Amino acid sequence: MSATSSRLLALLSLLQSRRDWPGQLLADRLEVTSRTVRRDIDRLRGLGYSITAVKGPDGGYRLAAGSELPPLLFDDEQAVAIAVALQSAPSTGIDLDEAAARALTTVRQVMPSRLRHRIDGIRFADAGAPTQVDPGVLEAVSTATRERRILRFDYGDDEGRLPRLVEPHAIVARSGRWYLVAWDLDQHDWRIHRLDRMSPRIPGGAPFTPRPIPTGDARTFLAARFKGSDDADRWPCSGEFLLGLPPERIAPWLGDGEMAPVSETTCRIRVGSWSWAGLMSWILRFDAPFTILGPEDFRDSAAAFAARISAAGAGAPEERPPERLPGDDPSRLSRR
Repeated sequence: MSATSSRLLALLSLLQSRRDWPGQLLADRLEVTSRTVRRDIDRLRGLGYSITAVKGPDGGYRLAAGSELPPLLFDDEQAVAIAVALQSAPSTGIDLDEAAARALTTVRQVMPSRLRHRIDGIRFADAGAPTQVDPGVLEAVSTATRERRILRFDYGDDEGRLPRLVEPHAIVARSGRWYLVAWDLDQHDWRIHRLDRMSPRIPGGAPFTPRPIPTGDARTFLAARFKGSDDADRWPCSGEFLLGLPPERIAPWLGDGEMAPVSETTCRIRVGSWSWAGLMSWILRFDAPFTILGPEDFRDSAAAFAARISAAGAGAPEERPPERLPGDDPSRLSRR
C-alpha cells in the first residue's frame, strides 16, 4: 500500500473516532503538515466521504454522520477484527449465525484482494453458546430498557410460562447468555431474567423512573447474585488454605480465586463458594494434601465433614436435611 493510501486510511480512522478534529492536531497525529491534511481531506471528499470544515480559532474537520458512505476502507487490523467478530457470532448467544456469515461475505467483496486474502486465512470452528436468543427479543427488551418503559413478557420454558411485569434497567451478556436486570413490580424486588426464556408483549408500557441498582451497576449486581450476595460481588463463604500442588496444576481451575506460590510444590489459595461444603469439594477434587488456614468456621465445618464421611464409609450415614446455602433464596433469582 502506498504512503498516501496508508495515510488516508489513518486519517479516515481518526475522523471516525471522535466528533471534531482540529487541523493541526490531525497533522501532528499523522506527522505531516496542515497543508497535507487539507489535500488528504479533499481526496476523501473526492471518494464520497462528507467531511465538513469546523469554524473556530484552530479550525478543524468533522466526518458527517448519517450520510451514505462509499465502499468501505479497512486497514489490516480492522479486517482481522471483522473476520474474527463475525465468525464468533455463535458464541454471542444471539441467533445471528446466518446473518453474520452473509455479512462477512458482503464485507469481503468490497475489500482489496490483499485484505480478502488475510480474512480468508482466518478460519476456526465456534462451538456456540448453550442457548440462543431471538434477535427480535433482544431488540424489544433493549428498546424498553433504553426508553425506560415498563416491560410485559411471558417467562419460562416449554413446560410452562408465567406473565411478568418489570421495570427493565440493564441487559448484561455473561458466558454466552443474556440477562435482564429489572425491578419486578409484582414482587417489589430486583430480579434477573434470561432473555432466551422471555417472550415480550408488544407494545411497551408506561415510562418509569430508574431506581439505583443495589451494587451500583448491572454487571456487578449480576455477578453478586450468582455468588449469592445482594450488595457486593463476593462469595458467602471464603476460605484460605495451603494446597500441595505446583501453580501450573492449580491455575486452570482457579477462577476468581487468588493464588500465591509458597514453594515449587505448594501454593497458598484463597477462593470462595456458595457454602463450606462447596469450598471443601473445590479442594478435594485435586486429590492432594492441604492445610486449612482459616477462617474458624471453615475449620469447624471440615471436622464435621470428616465425621460425616467416616460415618458414610462405615455404612451408617447421618440423616441430615439438605444444607442451606448462605444467602440463598431461590425466589430472588429467576431460573438460570
